[in-house]
Amino acid sequence: MTQIFAYESQPYATELDVSVVSVGEEGGQPFAVLDDTVLYPEGGGQPPDHGGLDDIAILDVQKTDGVIRHLLASPASLGPAQLTLDWSRRFDHMQQHTAQHLLTAVAVEHLGWQTTSFHMFQDVSDIELGVRQPSAEDLRKLEELVNAEIRAARKVRAYRVERDELEGLRVRSRSLPADHRGNIRLVEIEGIERNTCGGTHLRSTAEIESLVLLGAEPKRGGSILRWLAGGRVRRRLNQWEARGAELRRVLGTSDDQLATTVRLKLDQLQQAGRRQRALQELLAEASADALIGCDENVIEAHFEDVDMGFLQRIARRFAAADHPGIVLLTAIDAKGCSFLVAGGKGCAVDVQEAGRKVAEALGGRGGGSGSLFQGKAETASGRARALALLAERFE
Repeated sequence: MTQIFAYESQPYATELDVSVVSVGEEGGQPFAVLDDTVLYPEGGGQPPDHGGLDDIAILDVQKTDGVIRHLLASPASLGPAQLTLDWSRRFDHMQQHTAQHLLTAVAVEHLGWQTTSFHMFQDVSDIELGVRQPSAEDLRKLEELVNAEIRAARKVRAYRVERDELEGLRVRSRSLPADHRGNIRLVEIEGIERNTCGGTHLRSTAEIESLVLLGAEPKRGGSILRWLAGGRVRRRLNQWEARGAELRRVLGTSDDQLATTVRLKLDQLQQAGRRQRALQELLAEASADALIGCDENVIEAHFEDVDMGFLQRIARRFAAADHPGIVLLTAIDAKGCSFLVAGGKGCAVDVQEAGRKVAEALGGRGGGSGSLFQGKAETASGRARALALLAERFE
């Protein structure tokens, strides 16, 4: 005879006196098997419950070969124990799971959309639909219909029937595990649907509180519909309100002007970026001309908070000039040190060999071809040594 565990017979129970009948270890994690449990083992799209066994945290609950294992933070002892349930986690799961039954039933009844799978995640849930991307109008209609059934406070009940009784009942899904034996558990939303399910559920659709559709997107020839129900709706609203308040404070605008203000700020940033790039190009050209005007064999320049592109503009202008010397350019930014070695048209030094020596002195790596060699290092602390090595090339 199939044992009916307390999580099924008493889905609102949060404590239970139990006996630890066996203990073991799975993948280095201790577990306990109890004579009964109020903790639901993962299955049917519903995550496992969490809780405690006396003062030991229960981190996971899994059903393996018909045996429910409570995976523990530390080993337990055989004998009597007090089992407690993390009720806030469980109630959230009950809200999402019952909401999924209702959402699926309303979607197929009113829109002809079949649900092919259900996933419950920590922050959102989703169902996969056997229909290509729904329109925004249809999604609004579905959301209104589901919330109307929530307000109707329809009774939800779970019960078991024998297999031969199932044939005479209108059941949305009759899928059962291949190894299923014995009677069959049904979950019924009064006047809406009846479905085979082993999960924990609410007593009334009113306890779902509300359901919000977040949107749908194409997937595997159908679509995936993301949604929130119950306390998750309020949590998401609170998060958005806090985020909105911070944005209003930072941008100094009202809710209805947030998008307009952000677009204006982005346009201003893009314009500032274009002006900065133009100024950097002018600065690079001026810096290159100043270096070209130097009559030393080894010339150097160091910059703060510029990137490799800035150094490259200087180096290319220098390399195109009729100069007999070589230049070492370095720059420091948040990512470290960039360096570039360039030789003028009249430079007789092997720039690639000189560049490798500079890279070694700076403790970095690089490469190049012809009159340009560039690379990266963590710091510019070896810069004096690099300049000395370049000077040796002209002796």
